[in-house]
Amino acid sequence: MIIASYDIANDKLRTKFSKFLSKFGHRLQYSVFEIDNSEKILDNIMCEIKNRFEKQFEQSDSVIIFVLSSRCKTIRYGYAKNEESDLKLII
Repeated sequence: MIIASYDIANDKLRTKFSKFLSKFGHRLQYSVFEIDNSEKILDNIMCEIKNRFEKQFEQSDSVIIFVLSSRCKTIRYGYAKNEESDLKLII
Protein backbone atom coordinates (compact mmCIF):
# COMPACT_ATOMS: atom_id res chain seq x y z
CA MET A 1 0.00 0.00 0.00
CA ILE A 2 1.11 3.55 -0.69
CA ILE A 3 -0.06 6.48 1.40
CA ALA A 4 0.28 9.89 -0.26
CA SER A 5 -0.17 12.99 1.86
CA TYR A 6 0.09 16.57 0.66
CA ASP A 7 -0.15 20.15 1.83
CA ILE A 8 -0.40 22.52 -1.14
CA ALA A 9 -1.27 26.20 -0.62
CA ASN A 10 -2.54 27.04 -4.13
CA ASP A 11 -6.20 25.99 -4.44
CA LYS A 12 -6.05 25.33 -8.20
CA LEU A 13 -2.86 23.25 -7.97
CA ARG A 14 -4.17 21.38 -4.92
CA THR A 15 -7.34 20.46 -6.83
CA LYS A 16 -5.33 19.24 -9.84
CA PHE A 17 -3.08 17.21 -7.55
CA SER A 18 -5.99 15.55 -5.73
CA LYS A 19 -7.63 14.66 -9.07
CA PHE A 20 -4.31 13.19 -10.21
CA LEU A 21 -4.01 11.00 -7.08
CA SER A 22 -7.66 9.92 -7.32
CA LYS A 23 -6.78 8.12 -10.59
CA PHE A 24 -4.63 5.72 -8.57
CA GLY A 25 -6.43 5.30 -5.26
CA HIS A 26 -9.05 6.67 -2.91
CA ARG A 27 -9.14 9.50 -0.42
CA LEU A 28 -8.72 8.62 3.25
CA GLN A 29 -8.68 12.18 4.55
CA TYR A 30 -8.89 15.54 2.81
CA SER A 31 -5.19 15.51 1.85
CA VAL A 32 -4.39 11.81 2.22
CA PHE A 33 -4.82 9.06 -0.38
CA GLU A 34 -4.48 5.27 -0.12
CA ILE A 35 -3.10 3.67 -3.27
CA ASP A 36 -2.52 0.01 -4.13
CA ASN A 37 1.19 -0.66 -4.16
CA SER A 38 2.97 -1.71 -7.27
CA GLU A 39 6.35 -0.65 -8.62
CA LYS A 40 4.77 0.57 -11.86
CA ILE A 41 2.17 2.73 -10.10
CA LEU A 42 4.75 4.19 -7.74
CA ASP A 43 7.07 4.99 -10.67
CA ASN A 44 4.19 6.64 -12.55
CA ILE A 45 3.22 8.75 -9.56
CA MET A 46 6.77 9.88 -8.80
CA CYS A 47 7.52 10.65 -12.45
CA GLU A 48 4.33 12.66 -12.83
CA ILE A 49 4.98 14.61 -9.62
CA LYS A 50 8.52 15.41 -10.71
CA ASN A 51 7.66 16.36 -14.31
CA ARG A 52 4.24 17.94 -13.93
CA PHE A 53 3.79 19.26 -10.40
CA GLU A 54 7.12 19.84 -8.65
CA LYS A 55 8.05 22.98 -10.59
CA GLN A 56 4.69 24.53 -9.58
CA PHE A 57 5.12 23.88 -5.85
CA GLU A 58 5.78 26.81 -3.55
CA GLN A 59 8.45 26.58 -0.87
CA SER A 60 5.83 25.84 1.80
CA ASP A 61 4.16 23.01 -0.18
CA SER A 62 4.91 19.40 0.66
CA VAL A 63 4.10 15.93 -0.63
CA ILE A 64 5.01 12.84 1.38
CA ILE A 65 4.70 9.31 0.01
CA PHE A 66 4.81 6.35 2.39
CA VAL A 67 5.49 2.99 0.75
CA LEU A 68 4.29 0.34 3.19
CA SER A 69 5.50 -3.23 3.18
CA SER A 70 3.53 -6.39 3.83
CA ARG A 71 4.83 -6.33 7.42
CA CYS A 72 3.06 -3.03 8.15
CA LYS A 73 -0.20 -3.16 10.03
CA THR A 74 -3.16 -0.86 9.42
CA ILE A 75 -5.56 -0.18 12.28
CA ARG A 76 -8.74 1.74 11.51
CA TYR A 77 -11.29 3.43 13.78
CA GLY A 78 -14.52 5.27 13.17
CA TYR A 79 -15.73 5.59 9.59
CA ALA A 80 -12.39 4.29 8.27
CA LYS A 81 -13.21 0.96 9.92
CA ASN A 82 -15.95 0.47 7.28
CA GLU A 83 -13.32 0.55 4.53
CA GLU A 84 -11.38 -2.41 5.88
CA SER A 85 -10.91 -5.26 3.45
CA ASP A 86 -8.62 -8.19 3.04
CA LEU A 87 -5.50 -6.70 1.52
CA LYS A 88 -2.95 -8.84 -0.20
CA LEU A 89 0.31 -7.10 -0.89
CA ILE A 90 2.66 -8.69 -3.37
CA ILE A 91 6.14 -7.28 -3.15
